Amino acid sequence: MSENDRPTPAGLIYGKADMGPSQANPSRIALYPGTFDPVTNGHLDVIARAARLLDKLVVGVAINTGKGPLFTLEERVELVQAEIETIANRNGMVIEVMPFDTLLVDFARRIGASMIVRGLRAVTDFDFEFQMAGMNYRMAPDVETVFLMASERHQFIASRLVKEVAMLGGDISTFVPALTLERVMRRIRENKA
Repeated sequence: MSENDRPTPAGLIYGKADMGPSQANPSRIALYPGTFDPVTNGHLDVIARAARLLDKLVVGVAINTGKGPLFTLEERVELVQAEIETIANRNGMVIEVMPFDTLLVDFARRIGASMIVRGLRAVTDFDFEFQMAGMNYRMAPDVETVFLMASERHQFIASRLVKEVAMLGGDISTFVPALTLERVMRRIRENKA
């Protein structure tokens, strides 16, 4: 039997997957996970930039009680939804916000994401994210991790630092959007009372 006479394995044509009519143009769906406690201008920057590259973006809000969140999971989901509405409208695309409490790769597969989007601020982020990307790839080689560098004006913003500055009475108005600012300051006043 010659090479040309050999039967082609089902679903493969000359080494390419048979996409069929329903999969000829698969959607580019990505997951952007985080605790978003609180959502910052840096998060919104990554969301807006990722949205331009995708057909659908799911912002996954992690339960992560170990970080001692300022806001409940439900409050964080609501806040992210409110803050991203204009980004979705501007890009004419679907951006969903969903809570999750499972392994990241399991959640990515459940929502049909082929990519995980992560923002990088500094070299210290890269060390951690490199390890996480390796672990995720080992568990789910069908889900790629894509890194977006933080914009220059947002490289230093971290939710943890925003909370700390706010709790100590500092001005966080340049780090978070207006609604988030109002909610953070209200929560801090409530916690002090």
